Amino acid sequence: MTDIKASSILKLNDSDLNQYKLHLACWNGYEHPLDVYLADWNKWIDWNQWRGDKNDFNRKYIFSLIQFYHEPNKWLFGGIFEVKERHENFKETKAGYRVELLDLHKEMIGRLIIDFYRYQGMRGRAYNLENYFKDFKISQILKQPYDGINFPGYENINIDFQKLELIFKYQKNDWKAALENVKGVYVIFDKSNGKKYVGSAYGDFGIWSRWSVYAGTGHGFNDELTKLISQEGIDYARKNFRFCLLEYRKAGTDDSIIIARESFWKEALLSRTEFGYNKN
Repeated sequence: MTDIKASSILKLNDSDLNQYKLHLACWNGYEHPLDVYLADWNKWIDWNQWRGDKNDFNRKYIFSLIQFYHEPNKWLFGGIFEVKERHENFKETKAGYRVELLDLHKEMIGRLIIDFYRYQGMRGRAYNLENYFKDFKISQILKQPYDGINFPGYENINIDFQKLELIFKYQKNDWKAALENVKGVYVIFDKSNGKKYVGSAYGDFGIWSRWSVYAGTGHGFNDELTKLISQEGIDYARKNFRFCLLEYRKAGTDDSIIIARESFWKEALLSRTEFGYNKN
């Protein structure tokens, strides 16, 4: 199959390329820009306005790509911005640049996935676009802007709280269809201390309904988690909580079976001890 150059879709004049800086937005040690883009467009703009010690964006335009970290060497088109202002006192303002999104190729934001190998020596985030633009190849054009990870199967659910929030924000149909009609047992891991909370969904509530409460509150109204989030705020959940589905059953399963399996996992994972948040 013949590779299709991204330049056939994202048309830019060769003579203008030296006015662009390429922004390769990657994991910053705290969050993935892909998750930032999905969660809040304004925060994604902030990623293009942030300045470190170097004046990375010292040209008129920024051509932004977001690391599509689920797949190697894939980048999601994040827009073209014009740098309207540069601030020298960026450490005080926390914004080294003021940028404005251009209409140019705006329809491809979140839809165009580019294939580009970032070799090991490419450190940093900003590069001269003319050196790389012709290397960009089209991997995929999505029908709709990317809205988060697809349902991986019941046995493979192991997601951070931030991703859980996105699933409910976008009301991901594949996740909803899979989870709203099953009961089950799940565990929440606290990555900061290794503690676990084992919970379950039964009665009239499927996993989807139960987890929607967590997505909205961070704690699901569980006593110990509620205390924790009340003290630390929901950002604690965003930084530290990870959800894993331990078991699932059909909606018609007797509740007593789910309750018994929940008790089993509490014992198995020692979540009623100092290693966990369960108190019963």
